[in-house]
Amino acid sequence: MTQSPATPIKAIAFDAYATLFDVYCMEALAEEYFPGQGKALTILWRQKQIEYTRIRAMSGQFKTFWEVTRDALIFAGRSLALDLNDFRRQHLMNQYACLRPFPENIATLEALKAMGIPLAILSNGTYSMLNIAVKYNDMNNLFAHILSADSVQTFKTAPAVYQLAVDAFQLPASEILFVSANAWDACGATWFGFTTFWVNRNEQPEEVLDVSPTATGRQLSDVLAYVSGLHG
Repeated sequence: MTQSPATPIKAIAFDAYATLFDVYCMEALAEEYFPGQGKALTILWRQKQIEYTRIRAMSGQFKTFWEVTRDALIFAGRSLALDLNDFRRQHLMNQYACLRPFPENIATLEALKAMGIPLAILSNGTYSMLNIAVKYNDMNNLFAHILSADSVQTFKTAPAVYQLAVDAFQLPASEILFVSANAWDACGATWFGFTTFWVNRNEQPEEVLDVSPTATGRQLSDVLAYVSGLHG
């Protein structure tokens, strides 16, 4: 589903985890430590990470995304009865700080920036996590803003997190394209008022939430095609 926004796109904000950076690339290291269980650990870790952000946001019990990520890993290890000792836990966490981008992402971001569109990351991740990932992947010069939920002490889909992009770009929400591979995030951002693009990498069904992203695609390069069409 794709529709043209009523207003022009003047800036783009990207979710970080699962959108820019591949959270499931952790599977190889997890499999090395826990043969036959790497995939299960990686999936459950991600599920609990997101669940914990929601519980904490709803309850007003904030911990940083780094701490939430660690707690989710501990739970996943216990749930699968894995020997997640201190060394393995720390190694997995260190690897999480250095996630790799999806193959098409850097070229897509470079092309969008070359169009003169300011770019930002808008993420639940801490400033430290985001800055490390950006530096590790040589993406330092691509973003005008790195925006972290830390600064408002809650998590998406709280409106205060999305407001960070409005304040940073000094633009109405409708003139900002928000891009996420997480359907729930794209829906929350649409409710907030952003023009939205859902990168549906795994061909998941659309959420039944009485709201739809403005546009969808299969990978980040589809965002480039969408924006190029708007600027035709």
